[in-house]
Amino acid sequence: MPKIGNIELPKFPLLLAPMEDVSDPPFRRLCKIHGADLMYSEFISSEGLIRDAIKSRKKLDIFDYERPVGIQIFGGDEEAMALSAKIVETVQPDLVDINFGCPVKKVVCKGAGAGVLKDIDLMVRLTKAVIESTHLPVTVKTRLGWDNDSINIQEVAERLQETGIKALSIHGRTRAQMYKGEADWTEIAKVKANPNIEIPIFGNGDIDSPEKALEYKKKYGVDGIMIGRAAIGNPWIFNQIKHFLKTGEHLPDPTLAERAEAAKNHLTWACEWKGERTGILETRMHYTNYFKGVSHFKPYRQKLVTSDNLSELIDILDDVSQFENLEI
Repeated sequence: MPKIGNIELPKFPLLLAPMEDVSDPPFRRLCKIHGADLMYSEFISSEGLIRDAIKSRKKLDIFDYERPVGIQIFGGDEEAMALSAKIVETVQPDLVDINFGCPVKKVVCKGAGAGVLKDIDLMVRLTKAVIESTHLPVTVKTRLGWDNDSINIQEVAERLQETGIKALSIHGRTRAQMYKGEADWTEIAKVKANPNIEIPIFGNGDIDSPEKALEYKKKYGVDGIMIGRAAIGNPWIFNQIKHFLKTGEHLPDPTLAERAEAAKNHLTWACEWKGERTGILETRMHYTNYFKGVSHFKPYRQKLVTSDNLSELIDILDDVSQFENLEI
């Protein structure tokens, strides 16, 4: 059984990846209900936390039903990372995760996220600063390297383990790839096969079906899988994978009523957490994903993304679940 500090995980855990503007409490709640074993907050700027930025502080919200749950931070300054780790500790997550993988330009330009892949010594110093500032287990999520000519994940894994991290999640792409092309799990497998590596190694990238999860589990030998984009609008993927790994059989796809119920819960919880206006606006981007592949859905989608009334939106979703001409 993989362990992160004192956190005991199932034999082959499925992790929800931290995703900006996605992995908030309402979305995490849905994923937890549908089988996610470990989840992370959206990534939080260390500088933002220190400045007491409202958006950064709001991302610290966690709830007991989510546990185990980690809060992910990023930054390129040791002092700021150390202080932000202390701030994170006050809300009592189960662990602190460091983002050394975000490829977005505005993060990389600040020498944070995947930008740190160019400087392993800095990566080590930043990690040590966080570890020395908290009693919580510290984990890291990163990529293979900056580009194909500088893949350095083998050295990174060993050096970060030496600093004292308790687990490492690896996205099988370089920063140069962003989210394009195919993730290369062979490098992740090499880290896992390294006899010097004792911490859990979780693989991330391109897992979008139970079949692929089983294939990658067998082929690459990782301790667990982290799922990101494939869970957007599809929180059922966690239990689907678990069932397939256990039985070799598929769970039925979610019905139209189940999709509508998930979207309705997402909307309701978002309004409770963010306030009605913001909750309505920020949930709009999810409807297309919840109802992907549903025929004749366009008129309903138009109503869902234009209405500003919560009761009306709930009524629309109730209608969707009962409309006979809609097919999956």
